[in-house]
Amino acid sequence: MNILIFSSYNDAWNSVRPEAEMFIEMVKLGHQVTIVTQGNSEYVTRFKECGLKVIDCYPTKKICYKTIKTLRKELSSTHYDIVYAMNSKTIPNAAFACIGFKKTKMVTYRGTVGGLYRHDPSAYLTHLHPRVNGISCVAQAVTDDVKKRVWMDSDNVVTIYKGHDLSWYQAQAIFRSELNLPDDAIIATCIANARPSKGVHVLLESASKISDIVQLHILLIGRDMDTEANLALAKASGMKERIHFLGYRKDVPEILATSDMQIQPSVSGEGLPKTIIEAMAMAVPSIVTTTGGSKELLIDGESGYVVPVNDSTAIADRMRQLCNSNETRKEMGLLAQQRVINNFSLQGTAQQHIEFFQILLQQ
Repeated sequence: MNILIFSSYNDAWNSVRPEAEMFIEMVKLGHQVTIVTQGNSEYVTRFKECGLKVIDCYPTKKICYKTIKTLRKELSSTHYDIVYAMNSKTIPNAAFACIGFKKTKMVTYRGTVGGLYRHDPSAYLTHLHPRVNGISCVAQAVTDDVKKRVWMDSDNVVTIYKGHDLSWYQAQAIFRSELNLPDDAIIATCIANARPSKGVHVLLESASKISDIVQLHILLIGRDMDTEANLALAKASGMKERIHFLGYRKDVPEILATSDMQIQPSVSGEGLPKTIIEAMAMAVPSIVTTTGGSKELLIDGESGYVVPVNDSTAIADRMRQLCNSNETRKEMGLLAQQRVINNFSLQGTAQQHIEFFQILLQQ
């Protein structure tokens, strides 16, 4: 099978690796893969070393004439079975480029719940574009949402989880003294962008219900977490001195490795948060909410806890359970790690994509 991938790899290595390595795995399975991306991306060297063809091309806007021309020239010179576009800039350009190439199937990637509507004209430039033959979704929650919006056969909208390798997430735990924490601290870490949908305020509301656990420290990692509202919630929690706003950090894996639990309190808009996968790979138990695909990663009560959205009491109760038992934390963490191995492998993800592509080619 000859596959053309259109995506961006101008991001941190850890951020793009699950996607990039999936395509490298496809080459190992015997398929030809061409990557259309920014030529200065760090991953380009690895792509070439692994036998992938790389074309230096990336759109400056959603409809970029130069990009469409480049893609059509490539599609004219080489037959591709699949064109797989991965984001809001690449999808419309790939879709228009594929017009007229009837034997080539166009596939898009969808990573979030919400924001796709039939009444929105811009949606017809991306996943609702009539040239799109199939959509790969990062989680079942995303698939369920997309199936309500598309006009195509809903069987051509599928869930394929991103694959991971435990070795990617093994980091040396940072010394707690470097974070000004006592050695016996029980650390709950929350890693998020400073958006209301991430639910950091819900976590801070839960803090007042567990302030009596004197060993508990909450670490908030991410830009602009220290808003006036969040600082006020921390002050009112009764554990202000044990809630730490760390801001943006480059050593997040090392901090996660020293943590006792990871909290994902999101209230909406999630796809499949990578921070949960990272915690699972490091054998750190997570407490997550039911929004998006987070609940699909864990088995509630076994490899972590799943709680309702906007429920600070439920978060506090589960945090208390984990604080009360080091044995429970270790057992849940190990089961979460094993779940990554069993259910979210890189090889499995690549194979599922190939099987999906083959189904589309038979239509």
